[in-house]
Amino acid sequence: MTQVREHLDVFPFVTAPRVLRRVESNLLTRAQPGPKGPLWSEVVPIDVVHFDQTYTKQPFAAPRFLYEGLHGRIEWQQMDFRQPFYHRNLDVDEMSYQIAGDRTLMTEYGTAELRTGDFVRIPVGVGHDNWGRQESHILWYLPEPCLERLPAQRTTQALIPPFEGWQAATVNELITDCMGSAGGHDTAAQRSDERLILEDVLSHNERLAVVRPSSEASTGDGPRNIEWIWTGASSSIGMVNSGVSAGLDYIRHRNADEIQYQASGHRLLVTQHGVVEVVPGDFARIPIGVAFTSISTEPNRYIATVSYHRLPRVYEASRESELWSAQDVESRRSAVLQSAR
Repeated sequence: MTQVREHLDVFPFVTAPRVLRRVESNLLTRAQPGPKGPLWSEVVPIDVVHFDQTYTKQPFAAPRFLYEGLHGRIEWQQMDFRQPFYHRNLDVDEMSYQIAGDRTLMTEYGTAELRTGDFVRIPVGVGHDNWGRQESHILWYLPEPCLERLPAQRTTQALIPPFEGWQAATVNELITDCMGSAGGHDTAAQRSDERLILEDVLSHNERLAVVRPSSEASTGDGPRNIEWIWTGASSSIGMVNSGVSAGLDYIRHRNADEIQYQASGHRLLVTQHGVVEVVPGDFARIPIGVAFTSISTEPNRYIATVSYHRLPRVYEASRESELWSAQDVESRRSAVLQSAR
């Protein structure tokens, strides 16, 4: 019988987790029903939402809403065009991760060229526009101040023109509440002088930080090492950069959901609600209180969004987890350990 460790933690993770010893076969086995039947709900599989990281030509399309609750939303967006309006959020910070391709971000706090692997945060109330070239990115909208936990690799700059071929023009500007949702949630839609928007950067010293997590994979025993990118009062976003892992350390959040995005590499996501192979482009949500671990034979990176408030899936799932026996999990683990020798 394989014995594993469960790390029972509490958001915002300012105290060390309790470490509990578990027999894995018990941890992955559903509790037995009582004399009058089960007193607990049925297992709900772990859903996976997938978008290919390779650009696929398609007509203009709005961002896809993936996970959404009263206190946040996660979107996926693909662009090979310039956004048809400047956007100003009234109630949320807007964060993004550049999955692939190139994107020019133009704001009142300066302009930046975003490349694969870049993270950037647009504070609430700051006007911005995007010009994407066969690219895709993730967007987070959180109605709370979020602070960078990593030093800026570079910052936005006062660039006028912001890109080659740009010409000054009067543009649309959309001002929205309800977490940046444009459809029916705009409070004002107007025409604005784009040059004046971009020249605002000349009147102050505030710039946006473009950050990038470490590229070195964590090694050794113990739970995953996560490098936090942004932290707010009720949500944190970080990058897990892992090497080969036998998955002997489970994590259980006592008071938070976790949504994972597989940025690179493959791994086996093992949870009490099923097991699923995750590949680049996969999103998976692990509900509050469900223990999970990862088994991998290769280095891999994934983004973890941990939220005190639940963010249910609102987009169609691509596939779901399957219930595995502890023997099946142990068989995969043995293959990992053999490959690491």
